[in-house]
Amino acid sequence: MQHDKVLILDFGSQVTQLIARRVRDAHVLSEVHPCDVTDDWVRAYAADGHLKGVILSGSHASVYEETTDRCPQAVFDLGVPVLGICYGMQTMAQQLGGKVEGGQTREFGAAAVRAHGHTALLKDIVDFTTPEGHGMLNVWMSHGDKVTELPPGFKLMASTDSCPIAGMADEDRRYYALQFHPEVTHTVQGQAILDRFVLDICAARPDWVMHDHVAEAVAKIREQVGDEEVILGLSGGVDSSVAAALIHRAIGDQLTCVFVDHGLLRLNEGDLVMEMFVGKLHAKVIRVDASDLFLGKLAGVSDPEAKRKIIGGEFVTVFKQEAAKLTSAGAKGAKWLAQGTIYPDVIESGGAKSKKAVTIKSHHNVGGLPEQLGLKLLEPLRDLFKDEVRELGVALGLPHAMVYRHPFPGPGLGVRILGEVKKEYAELLRRADDIFIQELRNFTDQSTGKSWYDLTSQAFTVFLPVKSVGVMGDGRTYEYVVALRAVQTSDFMTADWAELPYALLKKVSGRIINEVRGINRVTYDVSSKPPATIEWE
Repeated sequence: MQHDKVLILDFGSQVTQLIARRVRDAHVLSEVHPCDVTDDWVRAYAADGHLKGVILSGSHASVYEETTDRCPQAVFDLGVPVLGICYGMQTMAQQLGGKVEGGQTREFGAAAVRAHGHTALLKDIVDFTTPEGHGMLNVWMSHGDKVTELPPGFKLMASTDSCPIAGMADEDRRYYALQFHPEVTHTVQGQAILDRFVLDICAARPDWVMHDHVAEAVAKIREQVGDEEVILGLSGGVDSSVAAALIHRAIGDQLTCVFVDHGLLRLNEGDLVMEMFVGKLHAKVIRVDASDLFLGKLAGVSDPEAKRKIIGGEFVTVFKQEAAKLTSAGAKGAKWLAQGTIYPDVIESGGAKSKKAVTIKSHHNVGGLPEQLGLKLLEPLRDLFKDEVRELGVALGLPHAMVYRHPFPGPGLGVRILGEVKKEYAELLRRADDIFIQELRNFTDQSTGKSWYDLTSQAFTVFLPVKSVGVMGDGRTYEYVVALRAVQTSDFMTADWAELPYALLKKVSGRIINEVRGINRVTYDVSSKPPATIEWE
């Protein structure tokens, strides 16, 4: 199926992904590509007639510097609507004959923007009205430079006291630009603004729906793989689980999953994975218990990055050993390696290669292992964001509780045990964490009717390698301490600690101390991100 699509050109903003997600929230396919694509590339991308609009992202750079990027001229020649955001507005202004200067006053944070001119983009979208009758929007600003002179054909669309041109529009050519960021949740009407651009101004069909995507994805996998064999590293996480279910739906027993248990999973997680994929989906799964190997390699290691590298390296080693057995099985040996790579991994890795973005993390899922194994790469989720992967999992029939589990780091409990990882610590942490998750599921918020597990974005327990004095019965104890961590966030870029009910915290603390011998003190982490990170290591 050919979907209508919106092209997002990435100038290096840390929140470009959010633009793509917001567009897809409107059920329109969006794709992110580096801003330095050529004019020929742009024309070829639009040649099938399904490109309905272009969005230019923000950036940390200044448009008046000679070394900074410009939007490909072809974008303005396509005849489709264009929306510039922050830097995207500035490069649009400069390239089309306006003027951009460094601002005397920088704007970083919440702002109230006045809408002007009843443009198609902002008409009737308002947060509040002033006594003078001016429509106002509560938005998020993040800029130092600003447009000081409109390009020919443009009119003023929005302003603030410190930024007289905070939005501009050329409605004849359907060019719109905003100095603020509609993609972040701090801009209250941001989704409404992007919906207006994508659905009304671009007139894109809202046909990007995960339930319908199953049939498309299955057909694509069958076309790619044919009658060849596929192997997949199944971790038990959401991405690899959904990838496994989707590929199994497409090719059945041509798929073999390798499940490496490194001994740092959650309580009973290995058994639950086998029950789901072998017991219910009837997939072929090879379970490898490598817990002693991993724990042996981690002995004496306390640095978080060193632990991550050891766990990641040993996983690859063990997986390669199992894969070698499957690929050497004569003519029917595996020819494909499947991975649960998702779209943010692809975007960030692409940004790292093009050097457009700042401080981009690398991902083990993108490149590397297939070449080492001499296999072709199958990544059926590489076009999907995490929320879309979850929707797809439900459409495939995976249990809601599995698909909507909180994120779990690849190194598992290895980075939730501070300092050296020991088997004893892992056992204590597993049991304490299970109690915390049980009670989050059991406690319901009266105002929403939802469990506190569903109301938090990520919740877990951290093992602290310190002991504290306690009293149990008539005796003195000297045992370990754990910290509970629960956060609420929409994008994991920023997060607030969750204000869990005292009754819930009291229940969790009491159960852990009474049921997990070896722990006598429970603390609660009340740090937000930033300045703290969500995980402790």
